[in-house]
Amino acid sequence: MGETNNKQEEKKTEKVKKHASLKNIIGGDILATDFFRRQTKLLVLIMVLILFYIHNRYAAQQQMIEIDKLKKELIDIKYDALTRSSELMERSRQSRIEEYIATKESDLQTSTNPPYLLK
Repeated sequence: MGETNNKQEEKKTEKVKKHASLKNIIGGDILATDFFRRQTKLLVLIMVLILFYIHNRYAAQQQMIEIDKLKKELIDIKYDALTRSSELMERSRQSRIEEYIATKESDLQTSTNPPYLLK
């Protein structure tokens, strides 16, 4: 009779082990099973890797946003530099300088003799 009781108890525990209902999953009883106790280290490693993956993706997205922002700023600065360069070229033309000198009533005049090299 002792063997029969042991076999009956084993069958009941097998039924309990095999029977994973929604109540057991939601209640957390499934985590107390032998399988989950044996695989605890693996599950912790998987969770750490998942967290690392999420953090890495978030950091990469933040860097991409920063790169896009800096590219737009660089384009704006290039356009500004191009505008300033063209304004400088316009103001430093000989005809503009002559006009400016003429309006200020200066004694400066444009040379009529071509430049020559000294040897």
